[in-house]
Amino acid sequence: MSKQIDVAVLTNETGAHLGAYFSALKTTEAVKSVFLADPSGKQVDLARKELGTKLSQVYPQAEALFQNHKPELALVTMEARQAPAAIDLALEQGSHVLSEKPACLNVSQFEPLVQKAESKHLNLSLALANRTNPEIQYARTLIREGTLGKIYGVELQLLADQTRLTRPAYHGSWYAHKDQAGGGFLSWLAIHWLDLSMYLTGASINEVSGFTANAGGQPLDVEDSAAFALRYDAGFLGTLTAGFYLKQGYQSMIKIWGSKGWLEMLPFADRPLDWSVNHNGKLYRFEKTLEPRGYTPAVRKAVLAAAGESEPLLTSRESLRIIQTIYACYEAASTGKRQALPGL
Repeated sequence: MSKQIDVAVLTNETGAHLGAYFSALKTTEAVKSVFLADPSGKQVDLARKELGTKLSQVYPQAEALFQNHKPELALVTMEARQAPAAIDLALEQGSHVLSEKPACLNVSQFEPLVQKAESKHLNLSLALANRTNPEIQYARTLIREGTLGKIYGVELQLLADQTRLTRPAYHGSWYAHKDQAGGGFLSWLAIHWLDLSMYLTGASINEVSGFTANAGGQPLDVEDSAAFALRYDAGFLGTLTAGFYLKQGYQSMIKIWGSKGWLEMLPFADRPLDWSVNHNGKLYRFEKTLEPRGYTPAVRKAVLAAAGESEPLLTSRESLRIIQTIYACYEAASTGKRQALPGL
């Protein structure tokens, strides 16, 4: 058995994906005990149900939790405006951090957290769980081994349902307000695909230009639609189309072209990964298992990293880069001017 560690969960009534996080912690053998800090008290029943005996103790404040325990990892899930203070506290107390995205309202809130993490030899990872999916890992290996040759271009598409935006409960949620969420579709969902484009290709986005809009006209002050052009530091270009456009479900695509071939991922169309090499017209299909995927393997990887037995889900610098990318997109949309990202 791997080394076992303690994990703190810092959340409140607005914490996202808690059911998935608790379930992942329950089934991860390297988790010895979980301590919960929830000032609202509204997540305690769910924690007890999902974690069972792994839930060791509940605290009304994170400060009290850290006064009594020294967890190796803190899992932070709360609205973007509240997350920086919780992350800062966890880092100050010596915990690695896995945080729900976007974890901040702007880059100037997030960058000092990365600097603190690095100064303390800790890691700050955003919970971009798609990285661990088997087809993503396989596609990354194909690209890293040179199967596609030199990368020429990338096309990203991620669409979700507009239906959720019509509900009064959504209008009142933190997701619908820029001063609480930092942004809309880009910072909540498209962030995954932008991150994957860099993770898969090994290239960083260094310039962006594009637009955001409220296409559906719902009473929100965040975008439900985005279209961007992307430049990567390896010299190739990409595009992103993203938005709440559908009645239900998701549509998505990641397509990458190279000098020796291409690959296409259509996960919601039951085509997780197809690729072609040498431009010979022959199509290959990923036919291995698609499990495990989602939050469980991502949380497990973060736990093992905190235990010193794995690389992190994202390095602190990778987390910073995707935050810089998202907020550069917002700046480009608001100013009408393309934005260059700072050097790594």
